[in-house]
Amino acid sequence: MADYRQTYQRSISDPDGFWREAAAAIDWHVAPTRILDDSEAPIFRWFPDAELNTCHNALDRHVDAGHGERTALVYDSPVTGVTRSYSYRQLRDQVAVFAGALRRLGVDRGDRVVIYMAMVPETVIAMLACARLGAVHSVVFGGFGARELAARIDDARPKVIVATSCGVEAGRVVPYQPMLEAALGQAAHRPDRCVILQRPEQPVVLAERDLTWAEAVTDAAPAECVPVRATDPLYILYTSGTTGRPKGVVRDNGGHAVALRWSMEHIFGVRPGQVFWAASDVGWVVGHSYIVYAPLLTGATTILYEGKPVGTPDAGAFWRVAAQHRVTSMFTAPTALRAIRKEDPEGKFRFAYDLIALRHLFLAGERLDPQTYRWAGDLLGVPVIDNWWQTETGWPIAASPRGIEELPTKPGSPSLPMPGYRVRVVDESGNDLPAGAEGAIVIGLPLPPGCLPTLWQDDERYVRSYLTTFQGNYLTGDGGRFDEDGYLYVLGRTDDVINVAGHRLSTGAMEEVLAGHPAVAECAVIGVHDALKGQSPRAFVVLKAGADPDGVAEELIARVRAQIGPVAALRRVDVVPALPKTRSGKILRGTMRGIADTGDAPVPSTIEDPAVLEALRPVLRPGSGRSV
Repeated sequence: MADYRQTYQRSISDPDGFWREAAAAIDWHVAPTRILDDSEAPIFRWFPDAELNTCHNALDRHVDAGHGERTALVYDSPVTGVTRSYSYRQLRDQVAVFAGALRRLGVDRGDRVVIYMAMVPETVIAMLACARLGAVHSVVFGGFGARELAARIDDARPKVIVATSCGVEAGRVVPYQPMLEAALGQAAHRPDRCVILQRPEQPVVLAERDLTWAEAVTDAAPAECVPVRATDPLYILYTSGTTGRPKGVVRDNGGHAVALRWSMEHIFGVRPGQVFWAASDVGWVVGHSYIVYAPLLTGATTILYEGKPVGTPDAGAFWRVAAQHRVTSMFTAPTALRAIRKEDPEGKFRFAYDLIALRHLFLAGERLDPQTYRWAGDLLGVPVIDNWWQTETGWPIAASPRGIEELPTKPGSPSLPMPGYRVRVVDESGNDLPAGAEGAIVIGLPLPPGCLPTLWQDDERYVRSYLTTFQGNYLTGDGGRFDEDGYLYVLGRTDDVINVAGHRLSTGAMEEVLAGHPAVAECAVIGVHDALKGQSPRAFVVLKAGADPDGVAEELIARVRAQIGPVAALRRVDVVPALPKTRSGKILRGTMRGIADTGDAPVPSTIEDPAVLEALRPVLRPGSGRSV
């Protein structure tokens, strides 16, 4: 077997041959004869003359190969007390029926379907049903509020919306229907129909426009798989953190299937029939890639977990799931482990469960601190493997590929660039920096299969946002460095997107919500270090003259929660007399972050009034003030 270096070098020197070989693991309706279309560079398309169906590759092909009774999906919900398994045949049949229901509602190839659902099997079924029809799904995380949902509805213009009546968390029910109705009231676009899965925890009274899931599937004729072009979109996933029109990352069908199938075996070391668990949410890219598509494309068993790392019921929840379902490889965020460690620092709960099947723990979504890395490794006795990627790429940019070679890992590093990714660390002029020097992380074009080919209906914005800063390269927006062994260290975002417990959230979007309050004159939101979540947002507001400050902080926190959602996790708002700015009027967010994280930061020469910053220091310093 080729080692990592040989595999990586071949992917760079012979990308056509490398990805042609990887494509052989996929069933094609029309097999590719061309691998890469560069005729419209810097926009590239993979497998431009091929046709396939992603749902066929995820379900039907395994049934046709005689593996229909193999377990495809396990739903484990400690918050409802339900555990349910689906074989590949059962899942295929239910997907085919719901695809037929969508077709009866007018959904056809290329139409969009917005999915606003909890972590239930029907969410996976709805996604795969769209893929079966050649329709385009856009999953919106259930924690987002009406305003965010409305913006996505207007951008995607869905023919149908599929939603659950509620979400269920430990000790509480989260109503989804009121947020959906509020979003539809704000959105200019009107879907033809809404399909509502009535959950027994909170069924709702439906509008005339709506029908229940049960009504939709009654007497629906099962739909067959519709072949689509490899370059046709499979889904749109909107990145958090944009003001104005949301940024819809497009994932194509062909490159996506090839890359995820390859990554499951070669990066994560998972084979058909093994059990893979990504403890994430289907509303995020990890859920799309590694709860739904990659495990099923591989013929593995995937776990859909409706619970938390702690509190459902205790800090042993993850170990119980891994033991009960004999998980081979587990994937979660460092935040989850920090929450477990906080509740159970000695790891006592772990020893109540037999984790003999567990071979790897993969972590991603935010920076993995060395303390958590070592704690998890000591506790579980298996390799702890960091990996780094983005919504835009859809699969790891850097990792330690366990299916190629068991390379050593290093605390603080997601290891090495994966095949197809020409990762560089550059200075402001785009020149490569030596090992140890920090700069902007970029990826040489073309990006490998599976990465975004463009943004939804906005090629120009895609080029402007990602491809113009360093010509010939994709701008990741992250800074970092290489070490002498070629290991990459990712040091954080270079823009205003912060990472809260693995969720990328925009400080700009939060500022827009705060600024809409009638008492607020101006505001700034920064991400500060948080030992549990990686980063947490802090807000600073200047009130209009004569405005009463009493209760404003609480109102602003509630406003962000309502418009962006609880996922924003804003709990601290400070009312201040002024914000520090440059002479050109730019708020010194970077300086404020430095003081909040370390207690001190140099005063930039461009500051307009140093006294404003000095007055703010006591409020900014770590440990100051209180959270609401």
